[in-house]
Formats: sequence, C-alpha cells, structure tokens
Amino acid sequence: MKYLYILLVFLPIAIIGEMMGFSETLLFVFSALAIIPLAGLMGKSTDVISYYSGQKIGGLLNATFGNATELIIAFVAMKAGMFDVVKASLAGSVIGNILLVLGMAMLFGGVKVKTQYFNKNSINITASMLLFAVLGLSIPAIFTHTLPESALTARFEGLSVIVAILMLLIYVMQFVFSFVTHRKLYEETIVSDDEEAPAMKLPFAIGLLVAATVCIAVLSEIFVGTVEPMAESAGMSKTFVGIILVPIIGNAAEHSTAIIMAIKNKMNAAVEIALGSSLQIILFVTPVLILLSLFFSPMSIVFTPFELVAMAASVLIANQVATDGESNWLEGLQLVAVYLIIGAAFFFV
Repeated sequence: MKYLYILLVFLPIAIIGEMMGFSETLLFVFSALAIIPLAGLMGKSTDVISYYSGQKIGGLLNATFGNATELIIAFVAMKAGMFDVVKASLAGSVIGNILLVLGMAMLFGGVKVKTQYFNKNSINITASMLLFAVLGLSIPAIFTHTLPESALTARFEGLSVIVAILMLLIYVMQFVFSFVTHRKLYEETIVSDDEEAPAMKLPFAIGLLVAATVCIAVLSEIFVGTVEPMAESAGMSKTFVGIILVPIIGNAAEHSTAIIMAIKNKMNAAVEIALGSSLQIILFVTPVLILLSLFFSPMSIVFTPFELVAMAASVLIANQVATDGESNWLEGLQLVAVYLIIGAAFFFV
C-alpha cells in the first residue's frame, strides 16, 4: 500500500488548482487522487492508536474511522444539497465492498492458494446483520408508495429519524455481542496480545490522524464542488459518479489492504474488511448523515428501487459466500463480474 502515498503530491496541486481556477475536471481528478493516500494514512494511524489503546477501544476506533473518508465526503455533499449523490455513494460503498473488494480479494488470493478458509461463524453473523440492515433500508422506500405526496413530508421525516436511531442502536449492540457476550465466536479475528509493536509512536499517530482528517475535509469541498460539472462534461450521470467513482476513491486504501491480506492467505481478515465496512456504511454512516441533515436540510433515508435491488442482491450473495467458510478464485471472478454488470447498468440508465 506504500505506493499509494506517492499520490500525496496531488494534495498541494489540488489546493493550488482551486485557488487558480483550474477546470472542474482537473480539480476532480487531482482532489480524488489526493484523497486516496490520505484515506490510507487515516487507516494506518487508526491501527497504531488501536494497538496502544487496547483491543476493545481499538475495535471501536477501527469501526468508527474505517469509513471516515466516505462520511466526510458524504457530509460535504449533503450540506450542498446533493442528496442523490450522497445516497448513491452510500449504496455504491455497500455494493463495491461486497462485490468488488471481496471479489478481487478472492480472485487474487485464490490464484495463489487453491482454496482459502475463513471463520464462517463470525462472517455468517456479519452477513446476517447486513441482510437485516438492507431490509431496514427497504421499509422507508415501501412506505413512500403507501402515502399521498402531500402527506409524505411531515410523516416521512419522523420515519427516517426512527429508522436511523434504531440502526445506530443495533450498531452499538453488535460491539456488546462481539466483545462481551459472544467474543469466542470472533477469536480468529481478534488481534493477539503479542502483536508486533508499530514503528509509529502514539502522539505522532494522533497528530497524523487529525492532519489527514483536516486535509480530507478540505479536499472534499473541492471534490464535491466538481462532481456535477465533471459528470456533465464527461457525459456521466451524477448517480453513476456517486455509486461507482466516489466509493472507489474513498475506499481505495481499504480495497488494497483486503487484497493484500488475501494474497498473504489471511482470508478471514479480507472478508471482515469487505463485509464489516459494508455493515458500517448502513448501520453507522447512513443514520449519522440522516441525523446530521436535520441541522441543515433534512435528507430522507429513501433509496431508489435500483439501488435497493443492487444492495439486496449483493447482500444475498454475501450470505451465500459466507455459508461454507471457504473461497476460491472462481467465486471471486463471479463477484467482480456481477459488480461490472451493475456498474454498466448504472452508467447507461
């Protein structure tokens, strides 16, 4: 993943370009390339802080900051009123993590090792939680078709808030489940106490995390401001940019980590990264954005039928993959193929 840090050169280029009035397409590319290594630095510093803070707090930190880049980008877009792009990026993160990230990990890992194994007990729980989460997102969409448009605004805002609060509650309860009541199920995924100490010191890791977060916030303003003009000039829809490009940019560092883990035959870690990140998007990032939107312009929790179908299909595939506790390169190729089909559909629709 070290090669990604070369892209940090685009950080000053994007900021200078914004000041000098570069074209929106160039600013989109420069800011996107700069966000990728910054997301990697956030993940690296979070891992170091987790080592020093202990297993339980470390698990919470990793879960909280695991999708911080997507949360920041989505928050900036939400403030700008780009609700379609926000919800498309959230759906795209779920689809991309399950199909693209997990698929690439299984494909590359399976090429090196004929059959790879993972802890099917813990993965099955995560996959089942994903199914519940997607069903929770589907209810508001169904609800919108049962009321006349005149009644939607007042009632629907309350429904979105209720669903968001319940999802956050389930998100918190999963930590109680995994770290307290049923921690034995996760023994293979919990880091051992004799893990090698990181070279980075705690104060430096904290400073790096803060600096990376601030830089991503600044770049997100540039990035989001160029989405619509760039999409129009490139002949792409805002939905395609949100559901394909934004998640790939925000998750690039995490994607490479999952693939590297699979190549090292650490398939359990690779699957946890892919499915755990998707679960966090639905149960944490989405409800947090819904609640934060109340301070600006309320955003509904309703996704388009196509987005819901794509997420539901991805989650059903994840449940199927998790049942046997093993993977091979053909399963990975199939997942990637499904992702490409969905991406092509969003491009042409």
